[in-house]
Amino acid sequence: MDAASESLDRTTELTVRRARGGRGPATWGQRAIHSALVRLGADAPRYNLRLAAPVDPGMAPDAVLRAYAELLDLHDALRTRLVEEDGDLVQVVDADGTLPVALLHRETAGEAAAAAAELLDEYARRPFAPAREWPVRLGLVLVDGLVRQAVVVLSHTAADGWGMRRMVRDLMLLAAGRTAHGLRAEREFAQPLEEAAEQRSPRGRRRDAAARRHWREKLAAGPRTLLPRPDGEPDPDRTFPYAVLRSPALAAALPVAAARLRTGDATVLLAAAATELARLGGQRAFLCQVVVGNRFTEQAADAVTTLAQEGLFHLPELADDFAGTVRRAHGPALTAYRHSGYDKPKLDAELDELRSAGVELADHSVFWNDTRDPLAALMADAPAQGAAGERELSFPGEFPARPGVSVAVDVVVVPGAVELRMVADGALLDRERMARFLCGVEALVLGAAE
Repeated sequence: MDAASESLDRTTELTVRRARGGRGPATWGQRAIHSALVRLGADAPRYNLRLAAPVDPGMAPDAVLRAYAELLDLHDALRTRLVEEDGDLVQVVDADGTLPVALLHRETAGEAAAAAAELLDEYARRPFAPAREWPVRLGLVLVDGLVRQAVVVLSHTAADGWGMRRMVRDLMLLAAGRTAHGLRAEREFAQPLEEAAEQRSPRGRRRDAAARRHWREKLAAGPRTLLPRPDGEPDPDRTFPYAVLRSPALAAALPVAAARLRTGDATVLLAAAATELARLGGQRAFLCQVVVGNRFTEQAADAVTTLAQEGLFHLPELADDFAGTVRRAHGPALTAYRHSGYDKPKLDAELDELRSAGVELADHSVFWNDTRDPLAALMADAPAQGAAGERELSFPGEFPARPGVSVAVDVVVVPGAVELRMVADGALLDRERMARFLCGVEALVLGAAE
């Protein structure tokens, strides 16, 4: 790296003036994520959302900075601080303010990519101070005076994966010359203050109460143990192995299987996971927490916000064949999605009260997170069935023990394939059984597509 180029590195500021502002109660999503970050403490940065992307062709820095400023104006969540007042969490949307942006200068495209990766890591491993700073960090890397890399890190209090994808889409539109005013005129979307107002309305309170009631009922009816647990207390220093199945065939088979079974491909995958994990645990019933990333209203679909929606999926009994299990899963899946929006800290307090009273709750330590974006899937070129390439199964590493988690599976779209990324309690599942689960899920979907 040229020392002269590095000496040009500096920080500039984006200025926002007379944007929307205000204060009000925090949303359910903000409360849930804020509580989780407080519990995580020093480990909170692992919830940060991160993106480093090439800018090709390069753009003038003034144009990119203008797009960033318009983005801050467009989405209130990026100017929202969370403040604890009188025992309650309040969101403060700043109408005016400044945000620092790092400007790094490098000699070559390779050096620019390396600098972006370093800046991304630096930004992402620092916790946000939600009461004092805006929940976004920005940086640009320039080569020959043009922006070649853009770096964005968001606090999870501002957005989830869906919200960040919408933010990136809007940033691209703004970089192409659009304005925040023009985008707002084209489409309506929920801002966090309006979202909180809806949740505090009579309809929102009914929705919250119904969702918490659903959780209490399912936790009373579900299986008390999903996987056999060894005698004695588990080793607190045990590790959680991490397994990844990359399957082009699964990506090709999912829409075919869903069409033949007359349901959504998310339900097909969830039913396959329920079948395989129930087999491993010797169960006929299944229960898991489903992270619901998609939106259910047009206004929410275009919003940059964090929803922290966790549904509770309960399948009282698997069918004797997979097609039958898919049919049985359809209703419980819809019910889980319908009841995924609620005041999570309030639910947690209710469950703690039940435990204190000696009530044994169903095992809800399995997490299923289908991160695929339905809108992106509609625009993507699907892999051709029968020409899907080779699958890969790997164990990239291990994680420290995760309290309250026995199994967590993420469904992720990668170029030309679907990945199943699994973390499991090493005291409950060894690598051989993790591989059996992942390959079993794939085999069920492929079989349904034949």
